[in-house]
Amino acid sequence: MQTTIQSAKHNENRNCRWRGRLWLEGPDGTFLGYGRVVLLERIRDYGSISQAAKSMEMSYKHAWDLLDSMNRQAGGKLVETSRGGKQGGGARLTPAGEKAIETFWRFHRKFNMLLAEMTEELDTFLCG
Repeated sequence: MQTTIQSAKHNENRNCRWRGRLWLEGPDGTFLGYGRVVLLERIRDYGSISQAAKSMEMSYKHAWDLLDSMNRQAGGKLVETSRGGKQGGGARLTPAGEKAIETFWRFHRKFNMLLAEMTEELDTFLCG
């Protein structure tokens, strides 16, 4: 689940701009990307994989599969879960999960700045 990232400093006088998507590839394919990071943030916010998945209109199984993939590629858990009981189960981010979110958004900002710079450098002959 990737979304398109747009240049933040789009020049309104131009007819075109550079766009792109950013994700981190791991040994098993996508490790971190926009949708996966939002899932981690929602787990942090809701304290529940089920509620996080529901808020993203995603099945619990799909969310669990994404988490399993991220955990395997990270070499450790990004999310810890606890089983239900009187108080019910839950999920929380580990320090590695928090670091994954921070790292992704830091590089996301750099990527957006690069797209903006590239757009500013477009030759007016190409994009009026």
